[in-house]
Amino acid sequence: MSTPSDELPEGEGEVRSPEQLAEDTVVSHVLDAIRGGESPDVVPAQSTVIGFAEFLAADAELDRRAPETVIEPSLERIAALVDVLGDPHRGYPIVHLTGTNGKTSTSRMVDALLTEIGLRTGRYTSPHLQRVTERITIDNRPITPERFVEIYRDVLPFAEMVDAKLGTLSKFEVLTAMGFSAFADAPVEAAVIEVGLGGRWDATNVADGNVAVITPIGLDHQEFLGTDILGIAREKAGIIKPGAVAVLAAQDKAVAEVLLERCVEVDAQVAREGAEFGVREREIAVGGQRLTLQGLAGTYDDIFLPLHGEHQASNAVLALAAAEALIGAGPRQPLDPDAVRAAFAGVASPGRLERVAAGQGVPTVLIDAAHNPAGARALATALTTDFRFTRLVGVLAVMRDKDVRGILEELEPVLHEVVVTANSSPRVMDPDELGALAVEVFGSDRVSVEPVLATAVEQAGELAEEAGESGVGVVVTGSVVTAGEVRALFAKEPL
Repeated sequence: MSTPSDELPEGEGEVRSPEQLAEDTVVSHVLDAIRGGESPDVVPAQSTVIGFAEFLAADAELDRRAPETVIEPSLERIAALVDVLGDPHRGYPIVHLTGTNGKTSTSRMVDALLTEIGLRTGRYTSPHLQRVTERITIDNRPITPERFVEIYRDVLPFAEMVDAKLGTLSKFEVLTAMGFSAFADAPVEAAVIEVGLGGRWDATNVADGNVAVITPIGLDHQEFLGTDILGIAREKAGIIKPGAVAVLAAQDKAVAEVLLERCVEVDAQVAREGAEFGVREREIAVGGQRLTLQGLAGTYDDIFLPLHGEHQASNAVLALAAAEALIGAGPRQPLDPDAVRAAFAGVASPGRLERVAAGQGVPTVLIDAAHNPAGARALATALTTDFRFTRLVGVLAVMRDKDVRGILEELEPVLHEVVVTANSSPRVMDPDELGALAVEVFGSDRVSVEPVLATAVEQAGELAEEAGESGVGVVVTGSVVTAGEVRALFAKEPL
Protein backbone atom coordinates (compact mmCIF):
# COMPACT_ATOMS: atom_id res chain seq x y z
CA MET A 1 0.00 0.00 0.00
CA SER A 2 1.38 3.37 -0.96
CA THR A 3 2.01 6.13 1.49
CA PRO A 4 0.39 9.54 1.02
CA SER A 5 3.67 10.99 -0.19
CA ASP A 6 3.81 8.38 -2.97
CA GLU A 7 0.32 9.08 -4.27
CA LEU A 8 -0.35 11.27 -7.29
CA PRO A 9 -3.17 13.73 -6.72
CA GLU A 10 -5.91 13.41 -9.31
CA GLY A 11 -5.09 15.40 -12.41
CA GLU A 12 -1.57 16.22 -11.21
CA GLY A 13 1.86 15.17 -12.37
CA GLU A 14 4.84 14.15 -10.28
CA VAL A 15 4.62 15.06 -6.61
CA ARG A 16 7.48 17.38 -5.68
CA SER A 17 9.59 16.94 -2.57
CA PRO A 18 9.34 19.45 0.31
CA GLU A 19 12.72 20.84 -0.72
CA GLN A 20 11.58 21.34 -4.31
CA LEU A 21 8.33 22.92 -3.18
CA ALA A 22 10.23 25.30 -0.93
CA GLU A 23 12.54 26.22 -3.79
CA ASP A 24 9.56 26.87 -6.09
CA THR A 25 7.94 29.02 -3.41
CA VAL A 26 11.04 31.17 -3.08
CA VAL A 27 11.38 31.57 -6.85
CA SER A 28 7.67 32.36 -7.13
CA HIS A 29 8.20 35.29 -4.77
CA VAL A 30 11.12 36.40 -6.96
CA LEU A 31 8.91 36.14 -10.04
CA ASP A 32 6.21 38.26 -8.45
CA ALA A 33 8.79 40.90 -7.59
CA ILE A 34 10.16 40.91 -11.13
CA ARG A 35 6.90 40.98 -13.07
CA GLY A 36 4.42 42.87 -10.87
CA GLY A 37 1.76 44.94 -12.60
CA GLU A 38 -1.98 44.64 -12.97
CA SER A 39 -1.79 41.60 -15.26
CA PRO A 40 1.41 39.71 -14.35
CA ASP A 41 2.82 37.14 -16.74
CA VAL A 42 2.21 33.48 -16.06
CA VAL A 43 4.63 30.58 -16.33
CA PRO A 44 4.11 28.87 -19.70
CA ALA A 45 2.98 25.24 -19.58
CA GLN A 46 6.24 24.05 -21.12
CA SER A 47 8.46 25.94 -18.65
CA THR A 48 9.52 25.37 -15.05
CA VAL A 49 9.19 28.17 -12.53
CA ILE A 50 12.97 28.33 -12.24
CA GLY A 51 13.44 28.34 -16.02
CA PHE A 52 10.91 31.12 -16.39
CA ALA A 53 12.57 33.12 -13.62
CA GLU A 54 15.86 32.86 -15.52
CA PHE A 55 14.10 34.10 -18.64
CA LEU A 56 12.64 37.09 -16.81
CA ALA A 57 16.05 37.87 -15.36
CA ALA A 58 17.62 37.78 -18.85
CA ASP A 59 14.88 40.05 -20.20
CA ALA A 60 15.44 42.42 -17.26
CA GLU A 61 19.15 42.53 -18.14
CA LEU A 62 18.27 43.43 -21.72
CA ASP A 63 16.02 46.20 -20.44
CA ARG A 64 19.03 47.88 -18.87
CA ARG A 65 20.35 48.57 -22.37
CA ALA A 66 19.20 51.52 -24.48
CA PRO A 67 15.57 51.08 -25.54
CA GLU A 68 14.77 50.09 -29.09
CA THR A 69 13.28 53.50 -29.81
CA VAL A 70 16.82 54.92 -29.72
CA ILE A 71 18.16 54.97 -33.27
CA GLU A 72 21.68 55.99 -34.22
CA PRO A 73 22.54 56.50 -37.90
CA SER A 74 25.07 53.66 -37.90
CA LEU A 75 25.14 49.90 -38.33
CA GLU A 76 28.68 49.71 -36.95
CA ARG A 77 27.86 48.00 -33.65
CA ILE A 78 25.42 45.42 -35.00
CA ALA A 79 27.76 44.69 -37.91
CA ALA A 80 30.60 44.10 -35.45
CA LEU A 81 28.40 41.82 -33.35
CA VAL A 82 27.23 39.59 -36.19
CA ASP A 83 30.81 39.50 -37.46
CA VAL A 84 32.18 38.05 -34.20
CA LEU A 85 29.20 35.66 -34.10
CA GLY A 86 30.24 34.25 -37.47
CA ASP A 87 27.71 36.07 -39.68
CA PRO A 88 24.64 34.04 -38.69
CA HIS A 89 22.49 36.23 -40.96
CA ARG A 90 24.23 34.96 -44.10
CA GLY A 91 23.10 31.34 -43.94
CA TYR A 92 19.57 31.60 -45.35
CA PRO A 93 17.52 33.69 -47.80
CA ILE A 94 15.60 36.57 -46.25
CA VAL A 95 12.32 38.35 -46.81
CA HIS A 96 12.85 41.78 -45.22
CA LEU A 97 9.82 43.96 -44.42
CA THR A 98 9.35 47.61 -43.57
CA GLY A 99 6.51 50.15 -43.79
CA THR A 100 4.29 52.06 -41.38
CA ASN A 101 1.46 49.58 -40.79
CA GLY A 102 0.82 45.93 -41.55
CA LYS A 103 4.36 44.63 -41.16
CA THR A 104 3.70 41.99 -38.52
CA SER A 105 0.52 40.63 -40.12
CA THR A 106 2.26 40.45 -43.49
CA SER A 107 5.29 38.76 -41.91
CA ARG A 108 3.06 36.12 -40.36
CA MET A 109 1.41 35.45 -43.72
CA VAL A 110 4.73 35.15 -45.56
CA ASP A 111 5.91 32.75 -42.86
CA ALA A 112 2.73 30.67 -43.15
CA LEU A 113 3.09 30.42 -46.94
CA LEU A 114 6.75 29.41 -46.85
CA THR A 115 6.02 26.84 -44.14
CA GLU A 116 3.11 25.34 -46.08
CA ILE A 117 5.23 24.83 -49.19
CA GLY A 118 7.76 22.89 -47.13
CA LEU A 119 10.44 25.29 -45.94
CA ARG A 120 11.69 25.48 -42.38
CA THR A 121 11.31 29.12 -41.39
CA GLY A 122 12.38 31.66 -38.82
CA ARG A 123 10.52 34.90 -38.16
CA TYR A 124 11.73 38.01 -36.33
CA THR A 125 9.14 40.70 -35.55
CA SER A 126 8.67 43.59 -33.13
CA PRO A 127 7.40 44.83 -30.83
CA HIS A 128 5.86 41.95 -28.93
CA LEU A 129 2.36 41.94 -27.46
CA GLN A 130 2.90 39.98 -24.25
CA ARG A 131 6.26 38.27 -24.09
CA VAL A 132 9.56 38.98 -25.82
CA THR A 133 9.83 35.35 -27.01
CA GLU A 134 7.10 36.18 -29.57
CA ARG A 135 9.72 38.10 -31.53
CA ILE A 136 11.80 35.04 -32.45
CA THR A 137 9.88 32.14 -33.93
CA ILE A 138 10.98 28.86 -35.49
CA ASP A 139 8.47 26.88 -37.55
CA ASN A 140 5.79 29.50 -36.80
CA ARG A 141 6.12 29.03 -33.02
CA PRO A 142 7.78 31.38 -30.51
CA ILE A 143 10.95 30.02 -28.98
CA THR A 144 10.57 28.85 -25.39
CA PRO A 145 11.73 31.01 -22.49
CA GLU A 146 14.47 28.43 -21.83
CA ARG A 147 15.69 28.63 -25.43
CA PHE A 148 15.65 32.43 -25.19
CA VAL A 149 17.98 32.21 -22.19
CA GLU A 150 20.31 29.80 -24.03
CA ILE A 151 20.60 32.11 -27.03
CA TYR A 152 21.06 35.15 -24.81
CA ARG A 153 23.88 33.47 -22.90
CA ASP A 154 25.54 32.43 -26.17
CA VAL A 155 25.39 35.96 -27.59
CA LEU A 156 26.15 37.92 -24.40
CA PRO A 157 29.97 37.40 -24.23
CA PHE A 158 30.30 38.64 -27.81
CA ALA A 159 27.92 41.53 -27.15
CA GLU A 160 30.07 42.56 -24.18
CA MET A 161 33.15 42.54 -26.43
CA VAL A 162 31.41 44.97 -28.78
CA ASP A 163 30.15 47.02 -25.81
CA ALA A 164 33.72 47.50 -24.66
CA LYS A 165 35.06 48.40 -28.09
CA LEU A 166 32.32 50.45 -29.75
CA GLY A 167 29.92 51.46 -27.00
CA THR A 168 26.97 49.65 -25.48
CA LEU A 169 24.68 47.84 -27.87
CA SER A 170 20.98 48.62 -27.60
CA LYS A 171 18.40 46.05 -26.53
CA PHE A 172 17.11 45.83 -30.09
CA GLU A 173 20.58 45.24 -31.51
CA VAL A 174 21.18 42.34 -29.12
CA LEU A 175 17.73 40.87 -29.81
CA THR A 176 18.36 41.13 -33.55
CA ALA A 177 21.63 39.23 -33.23
CA MET A 178 19.85 36.66 -31.08
CA GLY A 179 17.24 36.18 -33.80
CA PHE A 180 19.86 35.72 -36.50
CA SER A 181 21.72 33.25 -34.29
CA ALA A 182 18.60 31.27 -33.46
CA PHE A 183 17.83 30.91 -37.15
CA ALA A 184 21.37 29.78 -37.97
CA ASP A 185 21.34 27.24 -35.13
CA ALA A 186 17.95 25.76 -36.10
CA PRO A 187 18.88 25.85 -39.03
CA VAL A 188 16.14 27.52 -41.07
CA GLU A 189 15.77 27.48 -44.84
CA ALA A 190 14.28 30.98 -45.00
CA ALA A 191 13.85 33.89 -42.61
CA VAL A 192 11.19 36.58 -42.46
CA ILE A 193 12.63 39.71 -40.84
CA GLU A 194 10.60 42.76 -39.83
CA VAL A 195 12.29 46.12 -39.41
CA GLY A 196 12.03 47.59 -35.93
CA LEU A 197 11.95 51.28 -36.81
CA GLY A 198 12.70 53.03 -40.08
CA GLY A 199 14.82 50.95 -42.40
CA ARG A 200 18.26 52.13 -43.52
CA TRP A 201 19.69 52.42 -40.00
CA ASP A 202 17.60 49.70 -38.38
CA ALA A 203 19.69 46.90 -36.88
CA THR A 204 17.97 44.32 -39.09
CA ASN A 205 19.37 46.09 -42.16
CA VAL A 206 22.76 44.54 -41.55
CA ALA A 207 21.20 41.65 -43.47
CA ASP A 208 20.62 41.76 -47.21
CA GLY A 209 17.08 40.73 -48.02
CA ASN A 210 16.57 38.68 -51.18
CA VAL A 211 13.07 40.15 -51.17
CA ALA A 212 12.32 43.61 -49.74
CA VAL A 213 8.66 44.17 -48.85
CA ILE A 214 7.40 47.69 -48.21
CA THR A 215 3.93 47.99 -46.71
CA PRO A 216 1.99 51.29 -46.93
CA ILE A 217 4.04 54.26 -45.72
CA GLY A 218 2.54 57.04 -43.61
CA LEU A 219 3.48 59.18 -40.64
CA ASP A 220 4.43 57.50 -37.37
CA HIS A 221 7.33 57.77 -34.93
CA GLN A 222 7.73 61.38 -36.04
CA GLU A 223 9.95 62.08 -33.04
CA PHE A 224 12.50 59.69 -34.56
CA LEU A 225 11.76 59.74 -38.29
CA GLY A 226 10.51 63.31 -38.76
CA THR A 227 7.37 64.58 -40.49
CA ASP A 228 8.63 64.56 -44.08
CA ILE A 229 6.88 61.53 -45.57
CA LEU A 230 9.26 61.45 -48.54
CA GLY A 231 12.21 61.46 -46.15
CA ILE A 232 10.59 58.58 -44.27
CA ALA A 233 10.13 56.76 -47.57
CA ARG A 234 13.83 57.18 -48.36
CA GLU A 235 14.75 55.75 -44.97
CA LYS A 236 12.51 52.74 -45.47
CA ALA A 237 13.70 52.27 -49.06
CA GLY A 238 17.14 51.59 -47.61
CA ILE A 239 16.21 47.92 -47.12
CA ILE A 240 16.04 47.46 -50.91
CA LYS A 241 19.44 45.97 -51.75
CA PRO A 242 21.26 45.44 -55.07
CA GLY A 243 19.71 42.63 -57.08
CA ALA A 244 16.79 42.12 -54.71
CA VAL A 245 13.12 41.91 -55.61
CA ALA A 246 11.15 44.85 -54.21
CA VAL A 247 7.53 43.98 -53.45
CA LEU A 248 5.69 47.26 -52.98
CA ALA A 249 2.25 47.85 -51.47
CA ALA A 250 0.06 50.54 -53.01
CA GLN A 251 1.48 53.93 -52.03
CA ASP A 252 0.83 57.62 -52.51
CA LYS A 253 2.24 58.63 -55.89
CA ALA A 254 5.13 60.68 -54.49
CA VAL A 255 6.11 57.89 -52.06
CA ALA A 256 5.98 55.32 -54.86
CA GLU A 257 8.34 57.47 -56.93
CA VAL A 258 10.89 57.54 -54.09
CA LEU A 259 10.76 53.75 -53.78
CA LEU A 260 11.10 53.24 -57.52
CA GLU A 261 14.09 55.59 -57.61
CA ARG A 262 15.80 53.36 -55.06
CA CYS A 263 15.00 50.27 -57.13
CA VAL A 264 16.57 51.84 -60.20
CA GLU A 265 19.60 52.95 -58.16
CA VAL A 266 20.38 49.41 -56.93
CA ASP A 267 19.04 47.51 -59.97
CA ALA A 268 16.29 45.78 -58.01
CA GLN A 269 13.36 44.07 -59.68
CA VAL A 270 9.99 45.62 -58.91
CA ALA A 271 6.57 44.11 -58.20
CA ARG A 272 3.78 46.61 -57.40
CA GLU A 273 0.37 46.09 -55.85
CA GLY A 274 -2.22 47.16 -58.40
CA ALA A 275 0.09 46.41 -61.32
CA GLU A 276 1.95 43.09 -61.12
CA PHE A 277 -0.26 41.70 -58.33
CA GLY A 278 -3.41 42.61 -56.41
CA VAL A 279 -6.67 41.64 -54.75
CA ARG A 280 -9.15 40.68 -57.48
CA GLU A 281 -12.16 39.84 -55.32
CA ARG A 282 -13.00 40.25 -51.65
CA GLU A 283 -16.13 38.97 -49.94
CA ILE A 284 -16.86 39.26 -46.21
CA ALA A 285 -17.33 35.83 -44.64
CA VAL A 286 -18.11 34.48 -41.19
CA GLY A 287 -14.92 34.80 -39.16
CA GLY A 288 -12.97 36.63 -41.84
CA GLN A 289 -13.08 37.09 -45.60
CA ARG A 290 -12.94 35.12 -48.84
CA LEU A 291 -10.47 36.30 -51.46
CA THR A 292 -9.30 35.87 -55.02
CA LEU A 293 -5.69 37.00 -55.27
CA GLN A 294 -3.64 37.78 -58.35
CA GLY A 295 -0.07 36.85 -57.54
CA LEU A 296 3.09 37.13 -59.60
CA ALA A 297 2.72 33.54 -60.79
CA GLY A 298 -1.03 33.29 -61.30
CA THR A 299 -4.48 33.66 -59.79
CA TYR A 300 -5.45 31.90 -56.57
CA ASP A 301 -9.15 31.73 -55.78
CA ASP A 302 -11.39 30.54 -52.94
CA ILE A 303 -8.95 31.70 -50.27
CA PHE A 304 -10.36 32.04 -46.76
CA LEU A 305 -8.48 34.50 -44.57
CA PRO A 306 -9.56 34.45 -40.90
CA LEU A 307 -8.70 38.13 -40.41
CA HIS A 308 -10.91 41.18 -40.77
CA GLY A 309 -10.54 44.28 -42.90
CA GLU A 310 -9.69 45.27 -46.44
CA HIS A 311 -6.20 46.15 -45.22
CA GLN A 312 -5.63 42.49 -44.30
CA ALA A 313 -6.62 41.44 -47.83
CA SER A 314 -3.92 43.80 -49.14
CA ASN A 315 -1.45 42.38 -46.64
CA ALA A 316 -2.33 38.89 -47.87
CA VAL A 317 -1.61 39.59 -51.53
CA LEU A 318 1.60 41.41 -50.54
CA ALA A 319 2.68 38.31 -48.61
CA LEU A 320 1.75 36.07 -51.53
CA ALA A 321 3.89 38.09 -53.94
CA ALA A 322 6.80 38.08 -51.48
CA ALA A 323 6.66 34.30 -51.08
CA GLU A 324 6.46 33.82 -54.85
CA ALA A 325 9.42 36.16 -55.36
CA LEU A 326 11.56 34.36 -52.77
CA ILE A 327 11.18 30.91 -54.34
CA GLY A 328 11.14 32.14 -57.92
CA ALA A 329 7.59 31.07 -58.70
CA GLY A 330 6.32 32.15 -62.11
CA PRO A 331 3.48 31.59 -64.58
CA ARG A 332 4.93 28.23 -65.61
CA GLN A 333 5.42 27.12 -62.01
CA PRO A 334 2.97 28.81 -59.62
CA LEU A 335 2.57 27.88 -55.99
CA ASP A 336 0.30 24.93 -55.24
CA PRO A 337 -3.16 26.55 -54.87
CA ASP A 338 -4.13 24.11 -52.11
CA ALA A 339 -0.98 25.03 -50.18
CA VAL A 340 -1.81 28.72 -50.56
CA ARG A 341 -5.35 28.13 -49.29
CA ALA A 342 -4.14 26.06 -46.34
CA ALA A 343 -1.53 28.67 -45.40
CA PHE A 344 -3.95 31.58 -45.34
CA ALA A 345 -6.70 29.58 -43.62
CA GLY A 346 -4.34 28.92 -40.70
CA VAL A 347 -3.01 32.46 -40.28
CA ALA A 348 -3.38 34.21 -36.93
CA SER A 349 -2.40 37.79 -36.17
CA PRO A 350 -2.89 38.42 -32.44
CA GLY A 351 -3.93 41.91 -31.45
CA ARG A 352 -5.12 42.78 -34.94
CA LEU A 353 -8.90 43.07 -34.75
CA GLU A 354 -8.76 39.96 -32.61
CA ARG A 355 -11.91 38.71 -30.92
CA VAL A 356 -11.08 37.87 -27.28
CA ALA A 357 -14.61 37.52 -25.93
CA ALA A 358 -18.02 36.78 -27.41
CA GLY A 359 -21.11 34.82 -26.54
CA GLN A 360 -24.79 34.87 -25.82
CA GLY A 361 -25.75 37.84 -23.68
CA VAL A 362 -22.24 39.35 -23.44
CA PRO A 363 -20.61 42.08 -25.54
CA THR A 364 -18.14 41.05 -28.21
CA VAL A 365 -14.68 42.31 -27.21
CA LEU A 366 -12.16 43.07 -29.96
CA ILE A 367 -8.58 44.27 -29.55
CA ASP A 368 -6.48 46.07 -32.13
CA ALA A 369 -2.96 47.43 -31.92
CA ALA A 370 -3.66 50.54 -34.04
CA HIS A 371 -1.37 53.28 -32.74
CA ASN A 372 -1.33 55.94 -35.45
CA PRO A 373 -4.00 57.66 -37.57
CA ALA A 374 -3.51 55.37 -40.56
CA GLY A 375 -3.94 52.29 -38.37
CA ALA A 376 -6.98 53.83 -36.69
CA ARG A 377 -8.46 54.61 -40.11
CA ALA A 378 -8.02 50.99 -41.23
CA LEU A 379 -9.58 49.83 -37.96
CA ALA A 380 -12.56 52.18 -38.33
CA THR A 381 -13.14 51.07 -41.91
CA ALA A 382 -13.05 47.39 -40.94
CA LEU A 383 -15.43 47.95 -38.04
CA THR A 384 -17.86 49.56 -40.49
CA THR A 385 -17.60 47.05 -43.35
CA ASP A 386 -16.99 43.74 -41.58
CA PHE A 387 -19.17 44.09 -38.47
CA ARG A 388 -22.74 45.12 -37.68
CA PHE A 389 -22.66 46.59 -34.19
CA THR A 390 -25.71 48.42 -32.91
CA ARG A 391 -23.57 49.94 -30.18
CA LEU A 392 -19.78 49.98 -30.01
CA VAL A 393 -17.76 51.39 -27.10
CA GLY A 394 -14.04 52.06 -27.39
CA VAL A 395 -11.35 51.65 -24.74
CA LEU A 396 -8.31 53.77 -25.53
CA ALA A 397 -4.82 53.95 -24.02
CA VAL A 398 -2.25 55.73 -26.20
CA MET A 399 1.40 56.69 -25.97
CA ARG A 400 1.84 60.41 -25.41
CA ASP A 401 4.34 60.73 -28.31
CA LYS A 402 1.73 59.66 -30.88
CA ASP A 403 -0.66 61.76 -32.98
CA VAL A 404 -3.38 61.25 -30.39
CA ARG A 405 -5.84 63.73 -31.85
CA GLY A 406 -5.45 62.12 -35.26
CA ILE A 407 -6.23 58.69 -33.76
CA LEU A 408 -9.28 60.05 -31.94
CA GLU A 409 -10.61 61.78 -35.05
CA GLU A 410 -10.36 58.58 -37.11
CA LEU A 411 -12.22 56.54 -34.48
CA GLU A 412 -14.92 59.07 -33.55
CA PRO A 413 -17.36 58.21 -36.38
CA VAL A 414 -17.54 54.51 -35.44
CA LEU A 415 -17.61 54.67 -31.63
CA HIS A 416 -20.73 55.55 -29.69
CA GLU A 417 -18.69 56.24 -26.56
CA VAL A 418 -15.07 55.95 -25.46
CA VAL A 419 -13.48 55.07 -22.11
CA VAL A 420 -9.96 56.47 -21.90
CA THR A 421 -7.43 54.78 -19.67
CA ALA A 422 -3.74 53.90 -19.36
CA ASN A 423 -1.48 50.89 -19.90
CA SER A 424 1.67 50.05 -17.96
CA SER A 425 4.15 51.82 -20.27
CA PRO A 426 6.00 54.83 -18.86
CA ARG A 427 5.32 56.48 -22.24
CA VAL A 428 1.54 56.26 -21.89
CA MET A 429 -0.50 59.46 -21.96
CA ASP A 430 -2.06 60.44 -18.65
CA PRO A 431 -5.76 59.41 -18.72
CA ASP A 432 -6.95 62.85 -17.65
CA GLU A 433 -4.96 64.49 -20.44
CA LEU A 434 -6.23 61.92 -22.93
CA GLY A 435 -9.75 62.47 -21.63
CA ALA A 436 -9.51 66.22 -22.24
CA LEU A 437 -8.45 65.62 -25.84
CA ALA A 438 -11.19 63.04 -26.30
CA VAL A 439 -13.81 65.51 -25.07
CA GLU A 440 -12.69 67.97 -27.75
CA VAL A 441 -13.28 65.32 -30.42
CA PHE A 442 -16.22 63.28 -29.05
CA GLY A 443 -17.97 65.74 -26.73
CA SER A 444 -18.16 65.40 -22.96
CA ASP A 445 -21.26 63.17 -22.93
CA ARG A 446 -19.44 60.43 -24.90
CA VAL A 447 -16.21 60.28 -22.85
CA SER A 448 -15.41 58.50 -19.58
CA VAL A 449 -12.06 58.40 -17.78
CA GLU A 450 -10.97 55.28 -15.90
CA PRO A 451 -7.24 55.08 -15.04
CA VAL A 452 -7.16 51.28 -14.51
CA LEU A 453 -7.18 49.33 -17.80
CA ALA A 454 -9.03 46.26 -16.50
CA THR A 455 -11.73 48.41 -14.92
CA ALA A 456 -12.01 50.46 -18.12
CA VAL A 457 -12.72 47.30 -20.12
CA GLU A 458 -15.41 46.29 -17.61
CA GLN A 459 -16.94 49.77 -17.71
CA ALA A 460 -17.00 49.74 -21.52
CA GLY A 461 -18.82 46.41 -21.44
CA GLU A 462 -21.46 47.84 -19.10
CA LEU A 463 -21.90 50.88 -21.35
CA ALA A 464 -22.31 48.65 -24.40
CA GLU A 465 -24.88 46.47 -22.62
CA GLU A 466 -27.10 49.52 -22.11
CA ALA A 467 -28.20 48.98 -25.72
CA GLY A 468 -29.29 45.39 -24.98
CA GLU A 469 -27.70 41.97 -25.35
CA SER A 470 -27.48 41.76 -29.12
CA GLY A 471 -25.14 43.54 -31.51
CA VAL A 472 -23.10 45.30 -28.84
CA GLY A 473 -19.35 45.37 -28.62
CA VAL A 474 -16.17 46.81 -27.15
CA VAL A 475 -13.00 47.56 -29.07
CA VAL A 476 -9.76 48.12 -27.16
CA THR A 477 -7.05 49.96 -29.07
CA GLY A 478 -4.44 52.74 -29.15
CA SER A 479 -1.20 50.84 -28.61
CA VAL A 480 0.52 47.50 -29.02
CA VAL A 481 1.07 47.55 -25.25
CA THR A 482 -2.64 48.12 -24.65
CA ALA A 483 -3.58 45.23 -26.93
CA GLY A 484 -1.07 42.92 -25.28
CA GLU A 485 -2.20 43.71 -21.76
CA VAL A 486 -5.84 43.11 -22.62
CA ARG A 487 -4.92 39.81 -24.28
CA ALA A 488 -3.41 38.84 -20.93
CA LEU A 489 -6.53 40.00 -19.07
CA PHE A 490 -8.52 37.55 -21.17
CA ALA A 491 -5.96 34.76 -20.51
CA LYS A 492 -4.80 34.53 -24.12
CA GLU A 493 -1.48 32.72 -24.58
CA PRO A 494 1.26 34.54 -26.55
CA LEU A 495 1.44 33.40 -30.18
